[in-house]
Amino acid sequence: MYKRNAQGWSKHIDFMLLDLIILQLSYMLVYYFRFEEWAYLTRVYRNLGIVLLLADLLVIVLNNSLHDVIKRTYTRELIEHGKHCFYVFAVIVFYLFSTQQDVYYSRFVLAGTMLIYSVAGYCVRILFKEILRRGKFRRERNNMLVVVSEKSADQLITQLLSDNRAGYDIVGIVLLESSNIASIHGIPVVCDIKKASQYIAKEWIDSVYIDAPINDRMVIKLMDACAIMAVPTHYHVPYMGRNGVKRFSEKIGGTSVLTTAINYATPVQILIKRLFDVFAGIIGSILALLIMAIIGPIIKIQSPGPILFKQKRIGKNGKHITIYKLRSMRMDAEDMKQELMEDNLVKDGMMFKMDFDPRIIGNKVLPDGTKKTGIGEFIRRTSLDEFPQFFNVLTGSMSTVGTRPPTIDEYEKYHFHHRARMAVKPGITGMWQVSGRSEITDFEEVVRLDTEYISNWSLGLDFMILVKTIGVVFTGRGAM
Repeated sequence: MYKRNAQGWSKHIDFMLLDLIILQLSYMLVYYFRFEEWAYLTRVYRNLGIVLLLADLLVIVLNNSLHDVIKRTYTRELIEHGKHCFYVFAVIVFYLFSTQQDVYYSRFVLAGTMLIYSVAGYCVRILFKEILRRGKFRRERNNMLVVVSEKSADQLITQLLSDNRAGYDIVGIVLLESSNIASIHGIPVVCDIKKASQYIAKEWIDSVYIDAPINDRMVIKLMDACAIMAVPTHYHVPYMGRNGVKRFSEKIGGTSVLTTAINYATPVQILIKRLFDVFAGIIGSILALLIMAIIGPIIKIQSPGPILFKQKRIGKNGKHITIYKLRSMRMDAEDMKQELMEDNLVKDGMMFKMDFDPRIIGNKVLPDGTKKTGIGEFIRRTSLDEFPQFFNVLTGSMSTVGTRPPTIDEYEKYHFHHRARMAVKPGITGMWQVSGRSEITDFEEVVRLDTEYISNWSLGLDFMILVKTIGVVFTGRGAM
């Protein structure tokens, strides 16, 4: 799923937070200098501090005080910040006189706060902009592939690279025509447009920037392939192509593009989801450690080897990640997998499932034909083996709710439309897990459910899946 660039005042939420912090620090510093105690320890001045916070926030939003803040010259920044400070002070004065509370507050504190805030706020903005321009502070990077003609490549790449605040890394160039050029501005030319679809399907590519004639048959074919794979595309030319994707315009490297994606999330939605993941990751990791302490020795006794199982999987948009699970299988499980493929319930081999898996620790078929289960089956049925994945959630390679991360060998068999399920971070739980995961043996149904989740994603949908997951865990329905 594509993270859409913020619009309006929320575009510069980093500057907003800095502004709010500087104002609060200025207020507490002046108050401490005047009364030698902290402002928020006194009820009356604590209320004033909250009003200052709300006034600053109100002026930023209504006055659009941060419009073009990155592009402002020193002089213009001084004027705009001065106006902002005046409006904030005017709101505070209006509040005090309208509520007749002006007699309770020190004029020195109010004047001193606004004076220090005016100077410090301006200096911090200038310093922060210099840090951003020099590339010292980077957001989460977006691996972007650029499709362009050889003739236009030099100019376009130069323009895209000039945006120091960009949230993308250009990892490769696809030329519209065959060429012997190996690189442009140090960026490798990975293939021509005929092989672009296959390259995107197997490499870590978060988005594709296309600057090409709309009437080029190969360009249209590539655009459709990206839509099928749920790879966000940025078009430097208008393209309306495939239905079922969301379209919006935005700026990339100073150029106007039409972006299509299976869905998108706002920065606020991304922040809320990540904050929840961090919270869940902390709680889940603590529980995982407790479970490991209790069940770990039993696993060791029944199957010598590590308690944790590590495996390379495919994460968001083809990125390789290492996931952690409580080991429920024998150490030679991967070798046995090839021998058991003919018993795989998923006949196309896109996933591996069996009704009774002999690779699971404790699973045995007794001489009389009775099937005996052990600790491995127990921790899988109760989903205890999943808890170490909260380590992945905490580090950001997985999310609490998402899609199942495929193994590398499974991913290599994917067709274009299968890749759509990799458009979000993999999750511990997801749509297909709460839809009866053990009963679903058709991989196309798994893809359909995951694609449906991504297309209709919202914070509310994540919450609903989490609630259903709790029911699935406690009832054991659909456990693998």
